[in-house]
Amino acid sequence: MRLDERVAPDTSTMDDVPSGRARPPKRRRGRLGVAVLVVLAVVLGLVGTNRYADDIGKSVQAITADEPRAVSGRVVLDDLWRVYKQTYLEKGTSRTIDRQSDGITTSEGESYTLLRSVWTDDLQTFTDSWQWTKDNLQRDDFLLAWKFGRRADGSYGIQNAAGGGNTATDADVDTAFALLMAYSRWKQDVFLYDALPLITSIWEKEVVSVDGAPVLVANDLERFNPVRLVLNPSYFAPYAYRVFAKVDPAHDWLGLVDNSYAILQTLSQQPLDADRSAGLPPDWVVLNRLNGEFSSASDTLTTRFSYDALRLPWRLALDYRWYGEERGRQLLDREAVLARQWTANHRLVAAYNRDGTPAVDYGSPAMYGGAMGYFAVVQPALADEVYTDALLPFHDADTGNLTGPLGYYDSNWVWFGMALYLDQLPNLTVTDE
Repeated sequence: MRLDERVAPDTSTMDDVPSGRARPPKRRRGRLGVAVLVVLAVVLGLVGTNRYADDIGKSVQAITADEPRAVSGRVVLDDLWRVYKQTYLEKGTSRTIDRQSDGITTSEGESYTLLRSVWTDDLQTFTDSWQWTKDNLQRDDFLLAWKFGRRADGSYGIQNAAGGGNTATDADVDTAFALLMAYSRWKQDVFLYDALPLITSIWEKEVVSVDGAPVLVANDLERFNPVRLVLNPSYFAPYAYRVFAKVDPAHDWLGLVDNSYAILQTLSQQPLDADRSAGLPPDWVVLNRLNGEFSSASDTLTTRFSYDALRLPWRLALDYRWYGEERGRQLLDREAVLARQWTANHRLVAAYNRDGTPAVDYGSPAMYGGAMGYFAVVQPALADEVYTDALLPFHDADTGNLTGPLGYYDSNWVWFGMALYLDQLPNLTVTDE
């Protein structure tokens, strides 16, 4: 996305309680199971088997009083994917529509749909979504324009007046990675052929050399700035670069893995615009390409751990789980403020200052999904609590629907966090060396 036009998080389901315990949607009881037991109790009572009727009646009381209906994690993920498609994907094209932001479509949204499609083995949605993306977002250089929607003249297309023709590097990387997973999963060569020129362009236009080391920058325009490079650490996806290195050996993708970790290790300890660092990654940062120093980007592109940065723990967790990357584990270890916040308050807020103090007094579903990367790797016992108390309550076990509305961004990161916790994100690009 354009740096000065990030879409604000949807707050329709955020916890607006300033302090105390979180109040996620409550899990609903299994109405079908209760109804069946009630009918059995009545029937058995009519035929004289009162002892069995009494036993069943006690079971009814126990179920209604104590336990919601239980469903498997895979069912939960499939339900949420179905609801997401019904809510945010255009029928016939599978274009991802952000209905909280004037019906725009972003390259980020398309990349999330592609990732979820391949992980859920939904070839039709993947094919349709990628076709729409190629037809409407892909530029001549194979990178993706970041913003599509209704323009001032009433027509629909790339919103160039709002910088929509520029790129968002995370979406390009996620899309290329999704294409490689699709190639591995469905054995269709076209996905590999589509991924290769995109990967080449990512390197040529979204990776900049600083003192001889490759750096992933926020968009395709940063390379033109002779001094300041805007970075979004949540765009760093080392697990993807490892796969890019296999299909694009002409470029030093493994060097990008190493330097991305070096940057993250440095940032985790730098206070930037605060008195100290709590070890959480910043949403945005500027790298001076002349002296290698980091600084805050601007008043709007903050160093908070919030809407953007929440994605990095999830990405680090994938690299640790798939490749045993200890540097990822070490960075996650430094995010212990998340465990302290959860243990003290049984909730997380939507944004934290650089020093780890809460920046707002409301919650965000997406925060739990992204932070699950930390909890699943470093604090598995707390991960159980976060999943059960903060994520799972969005799913209605009776109907298979949501217990309340979730915005586009929250819907995606709730799903990504749950899938990580449930170990339902296989590394589909694993191939022989």
